[in-house]
Amino acid sequence: MIVMKRIYQILVTLILTLCFVMEVSAQIRGTNITVTVTPSHKDWAYKTSENIDFMVSVMKSGTLLDNVNVSYEMGPDMYPDTRKDVVLKSGTTKITGKMQVPGFYKLKAIAHVADRDYQAHCIVAVSPEKILPQAQCPKDFDEFWEKTIKDARNTSLESHIEYLPERSTPDVSTYHVSFQNDRWGRRVYGILNVPTKTGKYPAILKVPGAGVRPYGGDEGLCKKGVIVLEIGIHGIPVIKEQAYYDNLYTAALADYWMNGNNNRDRSYYKHVVTGCIRAIDFLEAFGNGDAVQWDGKNLGVCGSSQGGFLTIATTALDKRVSCYAPVHAAMCDHEASLKKVACGWPHMFYQVAKPDMAEVECMRYYDGVNFAKRITVPGWYSFGFNDDVVAPTSMYATYNVAGGEKVISPYQQTGHFWYEEQYKEWFDFLLGKLGIK
Repeated sequence: MIVMKRIYQILVTLILTLCFVMEVSAQIRGTNITVTVTPSHKDWAYKTSENIDFMVSVMKSGTLLDNVNVSYEMGPDMYPDTRKDVVLKSGTTKITGKMQVPGFYKLKAIAHVADRDYQAHCIVAVSPEKILPQAQCPKDFDEFWEKTIKDARNTSLESHIEYLPERSTPDVSTYHVSFQNDRWGRRVYGILNVPTKTGKYPAILKVPGAGVRPYGGDEGLCKKGVIVLEIGIHGIPVIKEQAYYDNLYTAALADYWMNGNNNRDRSYYKHVVTGCIRAIDFLEAFGNGDAVQWDGKNLGVCGSSQGGFLTIATTALDKRVSCYAPVHAAMCDHEASLKKVACGWPHMFYQVAKPDMAEVECMRYYDGVNFAKRITVPGWYSFGFNDDVVAPTSMYATYNVAGGEKVISPYQQTGHFWYEEQYKEWFDFLLGKLGIK
């Protein structure tokens, strides 16, 4: 009895301690001092040579803070040309800039309050429909990728499919799958969600953003009546514990996006792109003669950031794709920074005094701009003006030259993330194009 009572006391203490820790941590939300930078135009869009007015405000407890010191810089995105310090006597002021060429203009404000800095920024569009990319396209771009894909297909898929009962439901069967990529032993792993009801279905291929992580598939999307294949790009299983991926990301796969960037045949992204094509090969082969199959006609591709680039590249290279939807696509217009124009992640040549021309020439084969020009199917593009990772300049440059029917849906205030409404619009577009209501 005494032992049981002691165990009970210990359990109660642990529960109360946990509740206390959770309660304390839940109370920490944001900061009492806030900085806002707001453009005068509600659509955040201006014309070249037009005054761009920003309102900068610093508030404490939701009210304007008097006599606050503010430092600010402004100019073309990624290339500020004006820096000043001001005192906001009433907590707010108007700051005006101007841009003579199409692009994006940024104002970043930093408030200095009680030995601490608080900051905010705003990036607005300036005649964005006239932004053109700086990327050059190799003459043998098409031949290179045709040969690359053909060579990859000389390796048989040799698919492995493992049923995951713990991730399956009465409506959705979930599998951990893998298949060979561009050479024997190099595999692509992913999560496959398949409706349990017999039939032929449209499919969506989800390609990943940068990093190393596990994947869970998309049961909710599958329940709407679509086969979903979500892949990783690193040739490793995608159902392990997070620590497994963290260790790889800080060691063997650290800065993987820089590997082989001075040689088009050794670039890390060569097998990444072919892996996306082989994923469609897998979808086409999956279920042959079985109760559930891809319908062979309706296929959407989507992804954000690095996945946005892979979405564009896959769509350009594979005519089986019927629609696509990239969000804040990275790896677009690498060469823009050589002309002091904002470029996309990973900012290969940003502030590089003497770029390695071998790298410049290599990255032309892995530039989203050059793939976008070759697209012929419907696409939906979305991104945020306030994105400091993928410059909106690079997004408009890519969108403006993309082929096929296309829709642009910017969410001005977002950075390198998306809002709920944006996420819903993303998949509403894909499902609509796939014939799913």
